[in-house]
Amino acid sequence: MKRQQCACGSQVFFESRECLHCGARLGFDPQGLSMRALRERGEGLFATDDGSEYRLCDNGVNWGVCNWLRPADSDHPLCFGCQFNRTIPNLSLSDNIHRWRVLEQGKKRLFYTLLSLGLPLVDGWRDPQNGLLLDFIEDGRSRDEFAETFASTGFLGGIITINILEADEVARTRVREEMNESYRTVLGHLRHESGHYYWARLNADQALRADFATLFGDETMDYGAALQRHYREGPSPQWRNYYISAYASAHPAEDWAETWGHYLHIHDALETAAAYGMTEHDPANMDIAARISLWRSLSVTLNELNRSVGGGDAYPFFINSWVEAKLGFAEKVIRRLQTLR
Repeated sequence: MKRQQCACGSQVFFESRECLHCGARLGFDPQGLSMRALRERGEGLFATDDGSEYRLCDNGVNWGVCNWLRPADSDHPLCFGCQFNRTIPNLSLSDNIHRWRVLEQGKKRLFYTLLSLGLPLVDGWRDPQNGLLLDFIEDGRSRDEFAETFASTGFLGGIITINILEADEVARTRVREEMNESYRTVLGHLRHESGHYYWARLNADQALRADFATLFGDETMDYGAALQRHYREGPSPQWRNYYISAYASAHPAEDWAETWGHYLHIHDALETAAAYGMTEHDPANMDIAARISLWRSLSVTLNELNRSVGGGDAYPFFINSWVEAKLGFAEKVIRRLQTLR
């Protein structure tokens, strides 16, 4: 992510709603992909120093879960990003407001990346055939009235479903330990599931599907049976030779989604590193092989930094030659998707 600043020049976070240095109200403009310092004009209008006018997203005004702006002439109460929600948590429960905020922060970071890459991104209300929607839902683990239900995070038919317990750090850590995972985050889930969505957008691209089969295998193999086998028997002892994660070895579709998620992860991290002067190289001007090489070096540095302050590895993965080829394929998919805008 690029460095975000207030109009006063102070550095702010992507999620900031106020500049701690000058006190200005802040909002993120998804069209310009930049933070804007706001002056209230009245009647719900806010202006910037260059004369641009905006309105706040209702999810930010009413619930404090969003800092994105909408155009001054918009007749929709929600910002671009919040219009992708189909289901939100029950807000009569105070814990769910915090969980929703965490989910929104992850979703907005994903959308920033997708927009900055020039990928097609439209909500399913406007385009039911090609659009995307999100369900943030609960099950029996968090609500007594849903005692007999189990909601899994996943993707189906243009809908990304995220169980809101993923936004609960204690619950998420417990699941990560139970599943023997080295990494589990809300943003990681969203990146992974967006990979399923974008691959579905290219369903008719036979040339890409042939390349997919060479790298990932037969995606038509029984998905349900493959996952059952994975959870029953675990991954092959040699999975590290061919996959970015143990879960990637469960099925070619999951291998793809994991690869896509890591491509976005690496893209964001390298862009952030360049913006903050952690590397002399501009990743935007590097080919995929050079970026992967840079990331291998930088991720070791990040892991050492985390370990030096008593934390775990920031990137507990190894990119072998097979995974590098798959990441190259993900870039090819991105180039194809950019033509669908």
